[in-house]
Amino acid sequence: MRVFIAIVFFLTFTQTSQAQWLTRSRVQNQQNFDKKPIRFGYYLGFNNYDYNFDYIAQQEDIEVTRSIGFNVGIVANLRLSDYIDLRTEPGLSFTRRDLLYAPDPRFDSEQDLIREVPGTYIYLPLLLKFNTKRLNNVRPFVTVGVSTTVNLSSNEKNPDDNFAGQFRTTTSPFFYEVGFGVELYLYFFKFTPSIRGVFATTDELVRDNMGNSPWTGNISKMSSRGVFLNFTFQ
Repeated sequence: MRVFIAIVFFLTFTQTSQAQWLTRSRVQNQQNFDKKPIRFGYYLGFNNYDYNFDYIAQQEDIEVTRSIGFNVGIVANLRLSDYIDLRTEPGLSFTRRDLLYAPDPRFDSEQDLIREVPGTYIYLPLLLKFNTKRLNNVRPFVTVGVSTTVNLSSNEKNPDDNFAGQFRTTTSPFFYEVGFGVELYLYFFKFTPSIRGVFATTDELVRDNMGNSPWTGNISKMSSRGVFLNFTFQ
């Protein structure tokens, strides 16, 4: 809901801006760029991942310590109309999260209260991009879509579990995505800053071999959610 409100606010703001400096006549850069049926580019950016937990029985929430990760990838854009594009942005995302558990008599030491969850994701999205009318050298847009990832750090097939110090997650979760950005038409290329929310739809937790595990036994679902801030060059 917060993302939806942000997108509505963003579109309202851009429409209001048409009556201001954006609508004054200026020299347009890259006038025929968007008429190409297929366009390519690359992006660099940052990510911030979190986990959302659902529990079987009420308990003190597992705290997630997040860190800023890094994104890199390529862009392939198919023009469907003047205002709609089909886009994919395969790439790599690197991140890390630490899970902090509340004290439990089943834990043998303080080290058992912390589990490190690294992530090295091969990121595979499919997006619809809805563009507004170009305003001189600026064009806002919103994106919606789905994606999957291949987590090279998941340890899903590792026989060791948390009793051996290994927290395991699934290799290929699925996500839905919403975001917005602004295309800036510069003299030699198009530069696009964008922000996107990603939300997992599947349970990513691989449970420990023992059913009453203090780490996984009371979790009914664990799913990622995150924010991407990307800078695209085309």
